[in-house]
Amino acid sequence: MNFTVGEYLNLLEGENQAITSELYRMREEEVSSITYESAKADPGSLFICKGALFKKTYLEEAVFKGSICYISEKDYGLEQVAHILVKNVRAAMPLLAKKFYQVPEGILKYIGITGTKGKTTTTYYIKKIFDEYMKQTGGRDIACLTSVETYDGKERKSARITTPESLELYRHFRNACDSGITYLAMEVSSQALKYGRVSGISFDVGVFLNISEDHISPVEHKNFKDYFCSKLRLFSQVRTAVVNLDSEFSRMLLIKASSAGRILTFGTKPGADIYGHDICVENGTVSFFVTCDRFEGKFSLAMHGIFNVENALASIAVAYAYELPLATMQKVLKEVTLNGRMEEYNSRNQKLKVIVDYAHNGLSFEKIFASVRMEYPDYKIVSVFGCPGGKALNRRRDMGLIAGKFCSKVYLSTDDPGPEEIKDICMEIGRFVEDTGCSYECIFDREEAIKKAIMEAKGDTVVLVLGKGGENNQRIGQIFCAYKSDAEVVRECIREYDSKLLDERMGLSVE
Repeated sequence: MNFTVGEYLNLLEGENQAITSELYRMREEEVSSITYESAKADPGSLFICKGALFKKTYLEEAVFKGSICYISEKDYGLEQVAHILVKNVRAAMPLLAKKFYQVPEGILKYIGITGTKGKTTTTYYIKKIFDEYMKQTGGRDIACLTSVETYDGKERKSARITTPESLELYRHFRNACDSGITYLAMEVSSQALKYGRVSGISFDVGVFLNISEDHISPVEHKNFKDYFCSKLRLFSQVRTAVVNLDSEFSRMLLIKASSAGRILTFGTKPGADIYGHDICVENGTVSFFVTCDRFEGKFSLAMHGIFNVENALASIAVAYAYELPLATMQKVLKEVTLNGRMEEYNSRNQKLKVIVDYAHNGLSFEKIFASVRMEYPDYKIVSVFGCPGGKALNRRRDMGLIAGKFCSKVYLSTDDPGPEEIKDICMEIGRFVEDTGCSYECIFDREEAIKKAIMEAKGDTVVLVLGKGGENNQRIGQIFCAYKSDAEVVRECIREYDSKLLDERMGLSVE
């Protein structure tokens, strides 16, 4: 059913959000849609004016297309246009979304995952474990909202941001309910928590993976305290809190998690409810044992990287919370891989190994470089990466210093430069690489940078292509431009590398 403009006003007044309003003759008009994008406005729509970059022309376009009322923190002075002024438009959005989509209570079980590193991998681990269980029991695949993909039973599409705005979230929730889905797993970003995108959602299980300094910039978090406190907000809306005891801040996490009805811990320290131990890497396969009060069993991971044990333990803890079978967890983790996460490609002679991964901040760099150094102690490491423009400015220092510490050479290139010049970003990272004594080269064309890193590799070398994972676009200015995925470029380069070696062995000219 559609609600009237007056009913939405009553909602906002009841929640102490409305400041003033002027509805003219629109009070009894039914709202057919709600949007904050002028391109999606249509007859009968309720238009939300939000964002630091919002312009009056967006509202004028929405009204021209048929919007019957706008909601804003300021009066834009449009004659005879109905409007509701609110204290905080971001606080109003989830209220409006919840009323519009009328998501039935008690049908979906929400699982939220937050942390600086590993959200996507953990969410996919959880999804695949639950998908297998639902297959065994005759249920539907679970819904998931990740930085890679969105699936809600009706829609399956690539994602642009980690956690969508509340209007999109509640649409996905309604789609999942209508599709007969029982579980929904989603990444919860610090921005989503800080700006109220997930307000009103009661998570059955909330997972806190880890925390380190990230997303520090004028448009994200002003400092680490703001970032950390934003993340901690997840615990205020979870029934079961799943906490990583290996985290440097585990004591603080446990204090904040005490607001939940139940706490489950995981980690590689004795005393964790889900205790991972005897971790080893053999022939490229990571394996470990898990001990808890319900079972003890051995797990193997299809994905490379010893740091994925943390993500696996988190997913096992979630499955444990819902009392899923041990065998289901073991089967899935032994099989599941994720596009753009620790994808390894090898030359025929095995001297060259190229790993494509989404690692894009200081913590993920520390973990991936340490893991590669442990797994391939006799190989040189070369890396290709960049940093996004206009945000997460601390990454340029952190990633540059870490890469320089581990690498024999670093190739700096494009990674969503957005509003900044690629050259400026690369040169800033390069100064930190240089501080470590490591050589670096700036090649702004990412495909060319990957190719040069691979073709110039000498002897036993691991080339790490980092930051983009499975993405096939670059954000240049405000535009997302199509681009080959790193994996596709790497596969082409490996073929050329192998062909070059074959020609050299046969004594053919390679000029």
